[in-house]
Amino acid sequence: MTHIIADVSVSLDGFVTGPDPGPDNGLGTGGEALHTWAFSDDPDDHRILREGTARSGAVVLGRRLFDLVDGPGGWNDETGYGAGEVGKPAFVVVTTSPPQSVRLTDLDWTFVTTGLSDAVSVARERAEAASSAAGTDLDVVLMGGGATIGSALAAGLVDVLSLHLAPTILGAGTPLFTGGVPRTLVQRSVTSTSTATHLTYDILRPSPEDPRATR
Repeated sequence: MTHIIADVSVSLDGFVTGPDPGPDNGLGTGGEALHTWAFSDDPDDHRILREGTARSGAVVLGRRLFDLVDGPGGWNDETGYGAGEVGKPAFVVVTTSPPQSVRLTDLDWTFVTTGLSDAVSVARERAEAASSAAGTDLDVVLMGGGATIGSALAAGLVDVLSLHLAPTILGAGTPLFTGGVPRTLVQRSVTSTSTATHLTYDILRPSPEDPRATR
């Protein structure tokens, strides 16, 4: 079964970037500390990174994040989603208008202009097709940015929340949670390393009778 998984690194005070993120400073000031775990030699950090990318049948990201990873200082053969770990999943970008050109032409890009819900639906179809081809269940991973993941959580589109809690306080930046409908979480796993605490939660869907339900 394909699940929708929001997977993001976050500071202790709830930010997914540092202050003043921009085209030449995608993670903001001090934001690199959020992803120290992804480059760690700790076997648990490496296992979590490997398992997370291996389960990806399709990946959803917002336009701002796409512009960063496809920009001149973005992904390359050594850096990028699952670099050196797994094959390359389909990437689905939520945007108001597709870009005129793409630098990373070796990746499978789909641009959805009709909203986040439709983008998640497209990604689910791609992940289910990849699951059939691979003979194993693959998931949709929402990799960000923070506004995209926050909107998906608020809209009730997410089944699983995977947080990599970095031991840093950024003070400002892009917040992961900005309000919205309350959600009940069930803790699935906790793994602590020297660089992060990896937390996985199942998100319970409100019942149709619940006045907080959104879908």
